[in-house]
Amino acid sequence: MKIKVISIFILCVFSVSQALAWGQTGHRAVGEVASFYLKRKVEKRISEILNRESIAVASVWMDNIKSDDSWDYAKPWHYVTIPDGMTYEESEKNPDGDIIMMIQKITEELKAGNLDAKSEQEKLKMLIHLVGDIHQPCHVGNGEDIGGNAVKVKWFGQNSNLHRVWDSEMIDSKAFSYTELAELVNITTKEEVKTLQSNTIDDWYKEAMALRGQVYDLPEDMYLGYEYSYKNWDTVQTQIKKAGIRLAGLLNEIYG
Repeated sequence: MKIKVISIFILCVFSVSQALAWGQTGHRAVGEVASFYLKRKVEKRISEILNRESIAVASVWMDNIKSDDSWDYAKPWHYVTIPDGMTYEESEKNPDGDIIMMIQKITEELKAGNLDAKSEQEKLKMLIHLVGDIHQPCHVGNGEDIGGNAVKVKWFGQNSNLHRVWDSEMIDSKAFSYTELAELVNITTKEEVKTLQSNTIDDWYKEAMALRGQVYDLPEDMYLGYEYSYKNWDTVQTQIKKAGIRLAGLLNEIYG
């Protein structure tokens, strides 16, 4: 009985940890970047739906509700498992849903309309969050280590795991506000914006999978610090920028 209780506890810890991505600063930066690329009428409509709350602030709602048991069913929606060498279509699907399934489903529901105000606001907040999540490489897991949660590392000497390092610790170590981070990453061209917004969700998850070699390039002692951050910081910035620009493109498509 004791072993069973411990196992359930560990599973719950991993589930909660897996449900976090980019941390609050990263998610808000994604939302802030997206706000620069919205059509004017789309920006106005979204502001109405969110009761004048910014996309940046709304972006963390789906993590904030994790302590509410009534939302436990949504925990699997933050990630997807696709083993190396496979595509999403070839992989085994989670019957409770996954991030790709839910981005597609929520997008269709928002496009169709006919939602009451509360439902539309919640679904919009979910979509904002999940587009950020899928650009964090560990949220497209390989099926071997719970999206990096089971990979124990030392982050500047403190106990951590690979997922948490990518979620928040690399970002937090820079001490940027979310507006500063958004300004830092939001350097682009019209051509790049057009290309990014023409990409499909298949492109998004395949990009995350292509980063696995880099993400899992770990030293034998599993001590991560300045060198690991230096090697990966450009990727963190790029993924946040892509997420923001693509989120804006999706919102323009839905409400434009």
